[in-house]
Amino acid sequence: MDYQAMLGLAAPLTVGLAAIGSGLGIGRAVGSAMEAMGRQPEAAGKIQTAMIIGAAFIEALTIYAFIVFIMASGKIG
Repeated sequence: MDYQAMLGLAAPLTVGLAAIGSGLGIGRAVGSAMEAMGRQPEAAGKIQTAMIIGAAFIEALTIYAFIVFIMASGKIG
């Protein structure tokens, strides 16, 4: 198996795993934030801000994986 075949198999799997991990991470973060807002409604603004910043970092990792996929697919040729 040459490196092009390995890239052809690994690149889509990497993006898929990143998307699954991102979905699980965001789901857990939002769920925890909703629970915290339910317990302390007066702190909802701070909790929501922290949740949105955290979700942006989680999504950034998925975007990085997608960029690496695009770069790797250019090498498959």
